[in-house]
Amino acid sequence: MKKRIVSHSERETFAFAKAFAKTLRGGTVVGLIGDLGSGKTTFVRGLARALGIRESVRSPTFTLMHVHRIRNSKLGFRVLIHVDAYRLRNERELEEIGIGEFLGKPDTVVLIEWADRVRGVLQKTKKIRRLHFFHETDPQKRRIEET
Repeated sequence: MKKRIVSHSERETFAFAKAFAKTLRGGTVVGLIGDLGSGKTTFVRGLARALGIRESVRSPTFTLMHVHRIRNSKLGFRVLIHVDAYRLRNERELEEIGIGEFLGKPDTVVLIEWADRVRGVLQKTKKIRRLHFFHETDPQKRRIEET
């Protein structure tokens, strides 16, 4: 089932991320697409919390990829991969940092911010979901749609 919400706050985005986490299956890649400040990283932080990650989760803008180990996940995941493709010059760079070793693993979920920049890599996975993030006229609101 495709989802669409309008979030009025970080708390609402976290609640959506928690509900979304319950629908994930191992090996899924979630492509996050949207402008700067549209809520992608906030969503990732909420999903990470829902999976049981207590450490600080920040966008890996300069390191490109963060690997978060999950302890005691009620959903069966052991690893969350968080990628920020904003600074990538090409898709090969994503492959060079080792994304291939995580794609399709049953105990892993991969989240890729700026996923529209690495479409070719995404096409290599069988389980892909896409979330689009949009600014609304009210600066506190964000629209999130699964396509």
